[in-house]
Amino acid sequence: MADKLILPTEVKVCATCSYWDGERQVDEDMKLVVVSEECQGECLVQEASKPGLHDVRKECSCIWEDLEPDAPPAAAPGPADT
Repeated sequence: MADKLILPTEVKVCATCSYWDGERQVDEDMKLVVVSEECQGECLVQEASKPGLHDVRKECSCIWEDLEPDAPPAAAPGPADT
């Protein structure tokens, strides 16, 4: 079995980006991303192969986007609510 690293989802590496297509597991309850230490994937924005643990803080062409889903929009008040 390969060594695994567990990363909080707020860590800005390729494996925590919604635009990275590689093998990973996302634990919604614990807010963790689990990747193999040697994992590779494709950056869908740059169309390039990137290691999952690639630090994107110094990437000028990176548009890193958090895996966390957007908050649902607030419901607009209806006629019964006024």
